[in-house]
Parts: sequence; structure tokens; C-alpha cells
Amino acid sequence: MSIKLKHLKKTYDNGEEVLKDINTEIEDGQFYVLVGASGSGKSTILNAIAGFIPINEGVIEINGRDVTNLSPKDRHLAMVFQNYALMPNLTVSENIIFGLKARHVDKAVQQDRLNEVLQTVHLTEYKDKRPANLSGGQRQRVSLARALVSDANVILMDEPLSNLDAKLRAEMRREIRALQQHLGLTVIYVTHDQTEAMTMGDQVMLLNQGRIEQIGSPLELYNTPENTYVADFFGSPAINLLDAKLTGNQLQLVNGVKINFRHTFTGDVRVGIRPENVQLTPQGSFNGKITHIEPLGDGTNVSVEIGTAEPFRLKVSDQLKLHAGDQISFDILPEQLMIFDTENQLVGLGPLTELAV
Repeated sequence: MSIKLKHLKKTYDNGEEVLKDINTEIEDGQFYVLVGASGSGKSTILNAIAGFIPINEGVIEINGRDVTNLSPKDRHLAMVFQNYALMPNLTVSENIIFGLKARHVDKAVQQDRLNEVLQTVHLTEYKDKRPANLSGGQRQRVSLARALVSDANVILMDEPLSNLDAKLRAEMRREIRALQQHLGLTVIYVTHDQTEAMTMGDQVMLLNQGRIEQIGSPLELYNTPENTYVADFFGSPAINLLDAKLTGNQLQLVNGVKINFRHTFTGDVRVGIRPENVQLTPQGSFNGKITHIEPLGDGTNVSVEIGTAEPFRLKVSDQLKLHAGDQISFDILPEQLMIFDTENQLVGLGPLTELAV
């Protein structure tokens, strides 16, 4: 089922505008992620789609049908919550089919759907247990099964993995994505976690204070961010943003380093350099003292004082036998540079690849 959001606006009674002209189309069978910091408006959009909160302006369409003023039960959506919302006195099976019983679905149909969904989420052997006897991941599977058994073609997920530990989150990311693809479901997924957005989404909407910063595939947002906010949101460690000036064939950074760099844009700019787009070399253009180092086993994160306002962040695939206080030298890869204007909008990617603005 496809969903269209047209010019959604939401303002609270105190005058706070929490959604500012939200427009997007979610295609049938798409895993669509709403991501942003706390208070960015992502859960408000999800609740508006579900019908839990009214909007002040705009239209919500599901499969071409205007559902803006319909009650939640008439929108035929299912929801998976952060806190599982399971009833402790009921078994796994009873929790899963609770909604079907409330709608007086035929008992034989209930049982068929229950057996099918128990197999789908690998909970058959736990069907008679109660939530207190399950792990966090198993409880979230019960919550997911309850949504799947409803036969809804659209499932809304509001930070469903935030209560799990890191290993379980990674496992559940894979399971939810595999299930969604196998069943052909349309999923709208809210998270504040950039890793979930990058690894799960077909399309990602990044929100900031009720406004859309950018919509695109995860790699589009990472490789061609429309502005410095998007560039800084995605990536760990965060992107390096350095003040610079483009003049002729030369890019001069604020710390005095000059790089031969042909580009049609001239003037003051901000240069975005991903931490992984560097090359360690004994005679590099950048030299500095290590202020912080993080050995990761499969690589190393390093912060280096190079004379800029903030230490420069590097991410290398080697195990470096260095320590805080040591000197290090490196070059950046010019073809990977992002050039932003003084309004923080992207104007170029690498030499001679200026964008239309």
C-alpha cells in the first residue's frame, strides 16, 4: 500500500509548530525510515499517519484514499511500539491474537494465522509462555507477530529496538528487514539511530525541528548530503567541517594548508571531509598531535590537533600502535571532498563536479 503525505502541518495549543510542510510519498513494499534527533517530529508524523493525533493542515492518503479524518481503526494499519505493550497475564499466543479476538474473527482463522506467524517470527516453542519468561528480543518478536497477524499491509514501528542491547538490536535489525522483504510489507520506521536508518531503509527522511532536511536512499544522504546538517548527522565518527577559501585552482584551509583543487565555485566555503577519506603518509600535508585514539580491532579512530577549532577525526582500517601525544601525518583524498557554501548548502563534490543550485 502506498502512502502520500501532502503539506502536513501540526501546531500545538501553545503555538509550537512541530511539523512544517511535510511532503513525501511512500511506495508499496518500501521500508521507509523517519530519523532525527529527539523533538524533530518523526513520532508526530507516525502518530498522524496512524490517526492518533489530528493535524492542522494537509492531507494523508493511503492507496489514493484520503484518510486524514478517519479514525485509527478505519486506516487498516498495524503498529509496533517501543515498550512492546504486551499483557503480562496472557501467553504469547493470547497476546498475538488479542486483536483478532476483539474483532470477533472466526476462531479457525485466528488459529491458522497464529500458527503461521509463530513460525514466521520463530516463536512456536514459546507460544504458551508469558512475557515475563521471555528475553527482550523475544518480547519484541511477540509485538511484531501481533502486528503481522492483523493482516495489515502497512506496519508502523516507533523506535522498536531502543530497549534492546547492542547485539540484540543488530540481530533484530536483520530479522525485521528480512521479514519485511519476504512478506512485501510497507513499513514506516521511526528511529533516532543513524545505524538503523542506514542499514534498514530503502528511503530515509531526515527531520530537524519539524522540517525535512533531506529524503533519499541511505547512500544518497551519506554521499551527497544537501547541507552540513545532513552531512554531520550520518557517519561515525562525524564528518570534519573546515573553513576554507576557493580561489582559482587552489583550496586554502583555515589552518593554512593549501591544496591544488580546480573548481568553478569561488569564495569562502566549508569543506566536508569524511574521517575515512584520508591516507596516512610520512610526508602528508596535515601534521598534528594525537589528542585521542580508539583501537577498534578492525581499525582505529584517531583525533588529531591540526590547528583548527576542533580536532580532525580520522578513521583508518589499520591497527595503529600510537598513543595520545604522538605526532601523525596524513593527506586527504580530494576526490572525496564535499564543498558547502557559507549558507551550509552543498555546492560541489570533489574537483570539477559542481552541483546545480
